[in-house]
Parts: sequence; structure tokens; C-alpha cells
Amino acid sequence: MKMIIAIIQPEKLSSVKEALFNAGIHRMTVSRVRGCGQQKGYDEHYRGQIKTVNLLEKIQIEIAVNDDFVDPTISAVIKGARSDTIGDGKIFVMPLDECVRIRTGEKGEKAIG
Repeated sequence: MKMIIAIIQPEKLSSVKEALFNAGIHRMTVSRVRGCGQQKGYDEHYRGQIKTVNLLEKIQIEIAVNDDFVDPTISAVIKGARSDTIGDGKIFVMPLDECVRIRTGEKGEKAIG
């Protein structure tokens, strides 16, 4: 079992979701986050002063998958999020030690599916 965390541009969320659905991945958690990377932010004028905005809006998608779905999930996120510019995002894959479905008490791969 793996936890896949993808950080993407907000405007790419619908295309990433569509690519995931087409790959048979329907369960995910989506959060609005802020972060900085190679983009380094931008300067903005606010009430006559220049403010540096270096934490940019991003979307974080968390997807718990069985091992068979790791590569299709990564491929779907890349397909939906890529625009060949700086700031497309990152994908992190981490081991998932345990998963428990609250309603039934199922554990492991049965709880993810």
C-alpha cells in the first residue's frame, strides 16, 4: 500500500481528476495549500506598497492506493497536470503502513479498495 501526494496548480485540478477517473481511481482527498518552489513568488502592489508574495496557492491531492495502482495513479496525475512550465508540481510516493475503514473495521488493502 502506498500514499501518493500530488501538489499541483489549482487550475489543473479538473483535468487531473478526469485523468484519475479514466484510470479507475475514484477515491482521493483534495486540499488547498500554499507553497513555494522554483517560481519564487511575485511582487504585488497593495495600498501603495510593494508586497512580495512567495507562498503561492496550490492544490494537494492525497490518494491511498494498493501497489497495483501506484504507476497508473502517477501517470494519470502527470497527464492531467503537465503544462511544461515551472511550477507544474510534484508527486510524492510514501509507504502506507496501515489503513482501517472506520465503518467496518476492515484493515489493509481491503480498507483502501
